[in-house]
Order: sequence, then structure tokens, then C-alpha cells
Amino acid sequence: MPPSPMEWLPSGHLAYFILEVLGELDLSGIEEQIRLKDARGERPYAPTMMVALFLYGYSTGQFSSRRIARGTYEDVALRMIAAGEHPHFTTINQFRLEHWERLAELFEQVFEMCRRAGMVKLGQVALDGTKIKASASKHKAMSYQRMSQEENRLRAEVEELLRRGQQTDEEEDRRYGPGQDEEDLPQELRRREQRLERIRAAKAELEKEAAEGRAAELREQAAGQRAKADDESVEADERKRSRTRAEKSEKQAEALDPKTASGSDETEESSQQELPLHRVASEPEGKPKPTAQRNFTDPDSRIMVKDGAFIQGYNAQIVVDGASQLIIAQGVSNQSPDQQYLVPMVERMLGICDEVPQTFLADSGYFSQQNVEHLEARAIDPFIAVRRESKSEEPATEVTTAAQRVRASMGLKLKEGQGKEVYARRKAIVEPVFGQIEQGRGFRRFSQRGHAKVRCEWAFVCLTHNLLKLFRHVVRQRPSAPLSLATWPG
Repeated sequence: MPPSPMEWLPSGHLAYFILEVLGELDLSGIEEQIRLKDARGERPYAPTMMVALFLYGYSTGQFSSRRIARGTYEDVALRMIAAGEHPHFTTINQFRLEHWERLAELFEQVFEMCRRAGMVKLGQVALDGTKIKASASKHKAMSYQRMSQEENRLRAEVEELLRRGQQTDEEEDRRYGPGQDEEDLPQELRRREQRLERIRAAKAELEKEAAEGRAAELREQAAGQRAKADDESVEADERKRSRTRAEKSEKQAEALDPKTASGSDETEESSQQELPLHRVASEPEGKPKPTAQRNFTDPDSRIMVKDGAFIQGYNAQIVVDGASQLIIAQGVSNQSPDQQYLVPMVERMLGICDEVPQTFLADSGYFSQQNVEHLEARAIDPFIAVRRESKSEEPATEVTTAAQRVRASMGLKLKEGQGKEVYARRKAIVEPVFGQIEQGRGFRRFSQRGHAKVRCEWAFVCLTHNLLKLFRHVVRQRPSAPLSLATWPG
């Protein structure tokens, strides 16, 4: 009899640990979704086996469905997990697409396992982000100005080709007689018409996004004007002008985007604090600026700068525990600047943790008066740099505004002995996590397209990072004993 594949792996192998973890995960959502399918179809593979394939694949840097499918033949661990089954790569990819939301939800379950294992300390935590390439080329992006130029050029070329085609048809009718069957469009004309249609669709979407962004901006202005109008300390005439300006801004916003009147918009992630999204640069009347761009392959992705180079990508954010390098909270969006990510990421962290961390570290990209005050209101001690570490000392200026006072106070806090030592830990906490994900496991590019799918993929990448930390923690605790979760507290 041939030996069992389980005899080919050492007792402390990651594959055994993943199978053990599966017994602790609640996969009822995936199982229910499969159960609701038409029973007359092909018998599905066991969902636990499919989830285990993804957990092991993403943990070992095998993100492609083709590589995972090939691994069920060539990789001993994947072959053991699959138990002799060999799902086709299209089946593996279809499972991922159908259950991305449920797979992403496993992040909190794995984090809870880490908490039960005593790995979450919440003494120091650090926030940072990295730009990750989208599954799209930056050369497939086009500015609004160029879209308009290309639309006019292609429309003129299509009209010219149609005119020439009409002349040809008339000439052939004179030579061979009328009534011949209509032939397919020439390839040259078909190609231009298809490209013209794509540009028109992308241009319309860009105009829609610009109008929605301008409407949101006007509503924010109106909210500030309303607050000023209700402020008793402001003079009566100025309050009246503020109320008039607020009404005008609200009317302009309603004209640009009537669907999302104040208080009626729904967020994509209702259970979590929403991350900020990139707003298309727009003119005051709501039209896109000439430089505003849209990508044809992944319209949700944006041009960003990483290591001095322009990439088409997304901005991935994580909050990391200082003691264990566990990812406490994660998120991804298409806005390049980091400053507006701090508040929603803090709220996500507090939503998943039972305790409040003592100190919160972040680089200068996250500094603002509002962010510092938000952390202090949550009884968290902030350590946020006020300038890039590579920049020289800023010249002294007179401190007059509240924002300047907060900035000066934070700068002084980080220059002194204890504050300087605390902030020096930031790089050692969060930077290695990105190194382990991008360099160690080779995750440098999203395989999914669109913000919703990219959000799920990043959650799964962070989940498997925590899973690997948990695996190593268990191995260190019981190096010679079998890997088992039965002895965990909770």
C-alpha cells in the first residue's frame, strides 16, 4: 500500500496547524451560501478543504489559483490538505470570488484566537500604510482632457470611415448592381467604434464621480457654515450670512448629486468605520478637472507614489501590536494621503479590541490637530511625528492658533528623552510587518480588481499574517508537543 501523504510531513508542520485551526473557525456562512445553490448542479468540494487551500496558499506566498491547483499535485502540504482531490484552478478561483466577503470576515476570528493565546498586549500600537500595485497598468489610465480629445478625434475618424464606406457602397452598386447583402463592418471601423464607446463610458463615470465629490465637498462646507450660524458668539450679521451660504451650498450639492442628500447615503462597510475614498478633482461647477484620471482596467485604483515611482495602486493600512507584531486592524482604500485614515483605523481597532492601547505611534503623514485630539479623547497617548524624519528642524515661528499649539506641543514631546524613545519604536513595530508581507511572502500586487474585492483580499492577507504569528507562538510554547488548540484558554 502507498504511504499516506500525512506521513510525508513533520508533526509540527504549518499544514497540520491550519487543519487544526479550521476546527475553530465558523464557516457556516460559506456552507449556507453553498447549500442555497441549485442541488442539481455538480457536487461541490468540501468548503473546509477549499478554505484550507487558501489559508495555506496565502500563508506561503501562493496567491494564484493556478499555483494552488498545481500544488495539489506537486506540493506535499497542499496535496495532503486536498486529501487526494485536485480542483481545477477555475473552480478554486470561482470559490474565492463567490466567498470573498466571508473569507475576509475570518480576520476577526483569527484575531480572537490570537487574543485567547495571550498574544495581544496593547501597550504600544503603530499605524502605517503602504502603496500596493493594482491589477492594472498605469499606462491604461487617461486624463479627462485627453478623453475629450480622443473622443473628438475618434468620432471624426468614425464619421470619415462611414462616409468613405458609403461612397464605396454607392460605387459598387453602380458597378455590380444594388441589393447586395450587407457585410460586416470593416475591422478598422469596428476597432475605432469600440474604443470610442469605452472612452465615452469612462468619461461619463469620471464626470459622475467628480459631481459626487463636489457635492460632498459642498455639503461639508454647508455643515461648517451651519455650525457658524448656530454659534452664539458670532455676530448676528455674520450668522445670517453663514446661514445663507449654507443654504446655497446645499442647493448646489442637491443639483449635482440628488441621490445622496444629507443623511441618506449608505456606506460600503456598514459594520466598520468607513475609510476615506479618493475624490476626483473637480471644477466649482462639478466637472472633472482636465488632469483628473480614470483607469480602464481597474477604475477604482489610482496613481500613487511609492519609493519615488508612480504606480497604479491602492493604499493599504494596518494597526500593529507592538509586542507581537499582530495586525489589530486593517483596511484599504484609493486615497493616497494618509492623514484621514487615522480616525477610522483607530475606531476599527477599538471595535475589535476589549481594551484601549496605552500609546499610539504614527509618522508625520498622519499628523493633524483633529487626529491628536481624537486619540486623547479616547484616552490614548499619541506620538505622531510633526515632520518627516529626513527633514531638518523647522525654523521657529510664533505660535498663535490652536493647530500651531498642538503641533508645537507634539514636536516638543517627541524631542524629549522618553517621548523620543517611545516614538523610536514605531519603525520596529510596523515596518517589519510590511516587509514580511511584501518581501517575505511576495505579496506586491493585488490579484483582484475593484475596491470591494481588493478590500477582501487585503483582509485575507492580514489574516494569514496573524495566522503565521499564531503558528510560531504555539510552536515556541510547545516545541515538542503536537500542535493543538484544545489547551487554549477561553
